[in-house]
This record gives sequence, C-alpha cells and structure tokens, in this order.
Amino acid sequence: MDQASLQTLLADLPLGSLRYFATVGSTNDLAKCWAEAGAPDLALVAADEQTAGRGRLNRRWITPPGSALAFSLILKDTGEADVLRYTALGALAVCDALNAASPPVLLAQIKWPNDVIATQRKLAGVLAEAQWQGEKLTAVILGIGINVASPSVPPDEQLNYPATCVEAVLESPVDRWELLHAVLERLLFWREGLGTPEFLMAWGARLAFQGEWVQVSFEGQPPLEGQVLGLTADGRLRLRDRQGELQELHGGELNVRPLSGVKTLE
Repeated sequence: MDQASLQTLLADLPLGSLRYFATVGSTNDLAKCWAEAGAPDLALVAADEQTAGRGRLNRRWITPPGSALAFSLILKDTGEADVLRYTALGALAVCDALNAASPPVLLAQIKWPNDVIATQRKLAGVLAEAQWQGEKLTAVILGIGINVASPSVPPDEQLNYPATCVEAVLESPVDRWELLHAVLERLLFWREGLGTPEFLMAWGARLAFQGEWVQVSFEGQPPLEGQVLGLTADGRLRLRDRQGELQELHGGELNVRPLSGVKTLE
C-alpha cells in the first residue's frame, strides 16, 4: 500500500485529508500533532507498522508490518464531550464491519469499554483521546488497532487477556485495506447518531458477557465480581454484585473479563 493507492480506495468516503506511513511510532501521536496544527475534521492517519503503539492504560499495542490495521481519525466539530461514547463509536464500527463481512461465522462483540472480541479473544482495541483548549473540547483522536493476520497476535503469556486475529477466526485471508474502508464507512454512519437512543441500543446489543458473571479489576483496589446487566443511558456498565447491589462503572483504570475464565486467562 502507498499514499496514492489508499487515497483511491477511500475516495468515496468524505474524509478531510489522509496521511499514510509505512512505519510510525504511534498514529495517535501523529494525529494529535496534526490536529494541533490545524488538521480538518475527519483527517486520517494510517500506517502499515507501529513501533510505539499503545492502548488504554498505556499498554503496548503490537502492529507488525503487513498483518494489522493501525489508524487514527481526527474528529472535530464534536458536540459530544464524553470520550467513553467515542470509544464505543470506534468499537461499534469495528463490530459492524466484521460481522457484516462474514455472517454468521464471526460474531464480534464489545468487551466494555474499548475492546472488540470474537471467540472470547481480543482482536481489536480502541483508544479515544480528547484535546482541550481550556474548557472547550477541540478534537477527539480516535485510534483503532485491528489484528488481521497471525503475526499481529502475541503469545498469551505476554498479554493480560488472550488475543486472536480476524483471519484466524474466519479461517480465510482478509484484505486489510478493504476492512479499513468498511470500518470507516460504519464509523461515519454511527457518528451522525452518536447521541441518539439508537446508538445506545446498538452499543448495548453488541455488549459482550450479557447476563454473565465477570470480574472487574481496578488499579490498586480489590476486584469486583458482578453479573452484566447492560448499559445505563450514558454508557456506563451496569452490574449486580454478589450482595445484590447495582454497580455502575464508567471506565477508567479497570479491566473486565468473564469470571469463568479468570484462572485460565491470568
């Protein structure tokens, strides 16, 4: 892939601008600098390889060349200030693109708040980072990484949650750049309804572990066990704990995993 070829592939999408790189440190870092320098709304940074990619909580995100998607979209004119909802926007777009490509083989779901999983394994992550000027939100940098082929998947012992890739789940090759087009198409669709009840319903419908018991791990705090009940109106995760009390989680430094797999996943 090169800049001109990618521009041709994405020409039917209303992107503000595009920058493609063979190798970068982090697409989010480049996008943040570009946004500060005046990048337009829907400017896209894409790369074949990331050497310093990161996910939530500054965890390293592996993006070897030729095997994954790594891109960041600059969103301006933002009427919605909740970064959690932008995180869901990216995850929902990935789910839709994957599930539409090969129903019913790949049932992609959102592992709240920012991962996409299939077959109980992580295959994509979303990192939304807000840019502020005083109290005004000026842009959201929406970074998305998708494991497409097997070289993008580290061994389980190097991870806090087991991973997979799209090709492993589908058992067939996948064109990374066509997948990028599909994700962007769904992202643009859902952006128009970001604050609507329809968006929340779609987000909730793709929520992983519905009705299941999960363990939520917090930085520096004892873990919480609860049954997943769904989402609140503002996208918080609703749980019922062991004492029957309702809990609402709003992201932050936490991890959710199915209770049945806690011992095998650690």
